[in-house]
Amino acid sequence: MSAGGAPGAVDNRRKWRAMALLLASQAAAMTVWFSSAAALPSILAETPLSDFQAALLTSSVQVGFVVGTLTSAVLGLADRLDSRKFFAGSAILAALASFVLAILPPESPLVPLLRFVTGAAMAGVYPVGMRMAATWAVRDTGLLIGLLIGALTLGTAAPHLMAALGGLDWRITYVGAGGCALLAAVIIAFVEVGPNLRRAARFEPRFVLEIWQNRPARLATLGYLGHMWELYAMWAWIGAFLQASFALSLGADAKSLAGFAGFFVVGVGALGCVLGGFFADRWGRTTFTMLAMAVSGACALLCGLAFGAAPWLVVALCAVWGFSVIADSAQFSASVAELSPPEKVGTMLMVQTCLGFLLTLATIHLMPIAVEALGWRWAFVPLAIGPFLGVWAMATLRADPGSLKLAGGRR
Repeated sequence: MSAGGAPGAVDNRRKWRAMALLLASQAAAMTVWFSSAAALPSILAETPLSDFQAALLTSSVQVGFVVGTLTSAVLGLADRLDSRKFFAGSAILAALASFVLAILPPESPLVPLLRFVTGAAMAGVYPVGMRMAATWAVRDTGLLIGLLIGALTLGTAAPHLMAALGGLDWRITYVGAGGCALLAAVIIAFVEVGPNLRRAARFEPRFVLEIWQNRPARLATLGYLGHMWELYAMWAWIGAFLQASFALSLGADAKSLAGFAGFFVVGVGALGCVLGGFFADRWGRTTFTMLAMAVSGACALLCGLAFGAAPWLVVALCAVWGFSVIADSAQFSASVAELSPPEKVGTMLMVQTCLGFLLTLATIHLMPIAVEALGWRWAFVPLAIGPFLGVWAMATLRADPGSLKLAGGRR
């Protein structure tokens, strides 16, 4: 996952061929992550689940990812294993878990366990994909990682499309996601690793506290935590929000349209990631992240007010949210990489990622409580707390002399 250093000579034709294949495999593999969130409306129509059980379908993946990344870091798996084989094996494991989910009753106690396995497997996909992309970076780290996060976003959106095409059968969503993960395992075999491959920093427990002792890196991490407070809760529950809103205005036609709308709302974030990487490398990391979080925080406040309104208005507002909520994601990792001592980059990125995904557990489980207490019109409002605190953190970082290390001085 190292993202810095002096780049080696890069053949642009080989670079973009490798990146195209890597993006395709990343998008295909990530379909398993939010397959349960996309299938949830159909699952609930067939099997009553408690709010906790419903939230657990997504939060189990988050816990699995944290455990997987920690295990990979401690054992040095990304160093000891071939990146393509590690990615492929992880994608196959996630596919198998998804296939088994399609034959289990949703209330089975094995379901959260299999979702945990899915998350752990994604630790061999998401970070490994970023590391492979960084091997091709030549002063365009923000763009390349932005492209990777864009592919991740498309993969996250895809299950909503599968749910819409699959009608009332949630099993189709799981089977489709598993099939995509298997396809990813095939595609990754053809991805060439770039010339900037370096041994990633091994996990050193004594480096863990560095992210808090290093003030600029601490502020970048606080910005990331504000971003993560909002992101995964929005992704996990936007489909349910759209279906409930459309049910008021459209009645029986709500479910299919909500699936297509969910795919669009989440998927448009892929464009946000690409543009975010492009502009952050030029405008500066703090400038762009503050702008993106200000827009997404405003959307968290406003989208609920359109609940039950004309579908075009609801989708338009949510699409702006979907675009902005993920556009800055890659820039927090890039910032920590640029602000960290070279020998500590791997550990500090791992700490940042684990803290962020642990935080998502709170908001994913708080959302159904907010819906019950406040209704959909106001349920997303608490999510705005995160991006607005994130804006403060990145503004504070911008005023710190250490921020001159960001994006070649474009802070």
